[in-house]
Amino acid sequence: MSATAHRARKRFGQNFLVDGNFVRKIVAAVAPHRGDRLVEIGPGLGALTAPLLEALDALHVVELDRDLAARLRETYAADRLIVHEGDALSFDFGSLGPDLRVVGNLPYNISTPLLFHLADYAPGIRDITVMLQKEVVDRMVAAPDTADYGRLSVMLQYRFALDKLFEVPAGAFNPVPQVRSAVVRLLPLPASRLAARDAALFGRVVAAAFGQRRKMLRNTLAAFLPEKELAALGVEPTLRGESLAVADYVRIANACATAGRTG
Repeated sequence: MSATAHRARKRFGQNFLVDGNFVRKIVAAVAPHRGDRLVEIGPGLGALTAPLLEALDALHVVELDRDLAARLRETYAADRLIVHEGDALSFDFGSLGPDLRVVGNLPYNISTPLLFHLADYAPGIRDITVMLQKEVVDRMVAAPDTADYGRLSVMLQYRFALDKLFEVPAGAFNPVPQVRSAVVRLLPLPASRLAARDAALFGRVVAAAFGQRRKMLRNTLAAFLPEKELAALGVEPTLRGESLAVADYVRIANACATAGRTG
């Protein structure tokens, strides 16, 4: 399927990878093996699909564009390429079975909610290797007290070990996007590392801390813990959300759970 055979649709955030060097680099990073249970999100024109399928017994793909889904069905045997036509944001990745590997060139317009959606399935996922807008990847892997560190950093670093692998220039795509891209690997952390007693409460605490970035924690977290209790946890109330590590947020959320304060 050539890049000229399909007009990219802005509403789907379509930018097709056409540079063979980066296709090979991404496939090498995934390192697929026969028998792997692997799903590709947004296969598009099949740049990654074809080389991945060469190394696999079968490949699942999730494609929203019905025209592209039809092309994929016409191109590959149904027992080797299993096409799930629909929105990845509502797709049940757990239905594909355990030890799932996820790969894809994620649409920029839904990348953050899609990452949170995948996080819900982390216990059944082996690894995730995806290409995203470089700015998003930089936020994902950011350290505390940096400009890129925020809610996305904390929430994903709580669930995954993250590794930014390499950047991809805009010229590697058709149409050419206005931004650079990067490939990142996410490895789900074992359950023993997930120390928050109430994951939903942990999420609310993190969201509150970053909801008004210029305000101090004594203000943003006032609905959860009073200033004295923050200080008792070793958290300086005059700090801002970007100064706390993931472990600090876990400690705060667990103190809230103990005190019965849910925000």
